[in-house]
Amino acid sequence: MKELTLAAALNNLPMVTAFIDEQLEALSCPMKAQMQIDVAIDELFGNIAYYAYPNSAGDATVRFDFDAFTHTVSITLIDSGVPFDPLQKADPDITLSMDEREAGGLGIFMVKKTMDSVEYKFENGHNILTIQKRVG
Repeated sequence: MKELTLAAALNNLPMVTAFIDEQLEALSCPMKAQMQIDVAIDELFGNIAYYAYPNSAGDATVRFDFDAFTHTVSITLIDSGVPFDPLQKADPDITLSMDEREAGGLGIFMVKKTMDSVEYKFENGHNILTIQKRVG
């Protein structure tokens, strides 16, 4: 397992993406899967940066793990900000036009559709969100 902890700030998103991409490239991850993972990380880390610490600064930890037997990447994002389970939000009605649709929710919807698994738990004062994607 590899791990990166840094300030939960939007300007750190390129470092998070580079950290993930370095691990994926070492595994010869297919480009389509890497792009889907990058979009998911952009959405999830961005949400932490925007919403986890509304009145102060805080850190986020990104953990990367790979199961060679199942060829599955697991990426876990951990923060100690405001408890929030993004999986509890109803999926947007994508049959409606942009004008008719409520704002928000499309990013996490895309994450749920492109990852094989998305799990959330709040434990010991931490939001823990794990995504998994089979890459081989």
